[in-house]
Amino acid sequence: MYYSKHHFIYINNVMESENMKLLIEKELNSTDKILKPDFNSKTGREFLVFYLQTKFRQILAYDKRCEAPIFISVNPAFINRFSKRLINNPSKRLLIGITGESASGKSTICTEIKKNIEKLCMPVSILSTDNYFNDISKLIAKYGSFDNLRDNGYDVDAPTSFQLDTLKNDLLSLAEGNDIKAPMYLPNGTGVSVPHAQDIYSRKVIVVEGIATMYEDIQDIFDIKIYVEADNELRKNRFMARALLERNQSSENALKHWDYIASAGEKYVKPFRSQADLILNGNADLEYFAEILKYIHAITNNFEQIPV
Repeated sequence: MYYSKHHFIYINNVMESENMKLLIEKELNSTDKILKPDFNSKTGREFLVFYLQTKFRQILAYDKRCEAPIFISVNPAFINRFSKRLINNPSKRLLIGITGESASGKSTICTEIKKNIEKLCMPVSILSTDNYFNDISKLIAKYGSFDNLRDNGYDVDAPTSFQLDTLKNDLLSLAEGNDIKAPMYLPNGTGVSVPHAQDIYSRKVIVVEGIATMYEDIQDIFDIKIYVEADNELRKNRFMARALLERNQSSENALKHWDYIASAGEKYVKPFRSQADLILNGNADLEYFAEILKYIHAITNNFEQIPV
């Protein structure tokens, strides 16, 4: 009987997910627990951070041995920088920025993070930077269509095509605990951006997704900067399927737009890869990724309570 490469990858993904489940079960059932520190004190937070650093390095070591690891690389300065942030400013909202080239899997990973955080009963808000595109409705009316505007040189994904000042101010407000009213860019080809159209609440965890998360003056706002990458062939297949099936585009126009976004990704998005805290594999199995999130939650909350 012949088994394809994808079949073996699937089997390995299932095994990795099951192994992570066993680690979670072992953590929860362990009788060798430490007393819960007082997180309101700096000493207690320092202890928690040291404990989490040890566990996170264990996760990375385990992940590295997997057939399809989720972590491609981790910035050497990230763990210490994030640890200081948790110790010195614990009340600040946790902002997670996720970027990557088009069809790399960033929206899927963002959705998976949100789904699992909600399952764990942690308050989370999601914001897409795609809603901060400039209003180009007048330009589209002038050229007749979005495609004509693009073909005449309008650089859709350039930083100048976004309301970056508004995005920066909104993110700073969310970080300080203030709710915002974000713009909404209509995905119907009209190029209309409606100001103050979406209520975004400043919850404990705020996940922000889109290519603009790592543009200049924006990236440094985030506590965790994630870059998602996938190979070009997979990205192209994802993009074409989405364009043809979900957006009803012609093959010719979809290919033309793919050529544009592939070039724009190289120019505007990929340079920020080296500045990301975590580079994640957009091809990785999401069930395995979900189990990692659950394990992080387990080790963060599985303490023995101090007897009263």
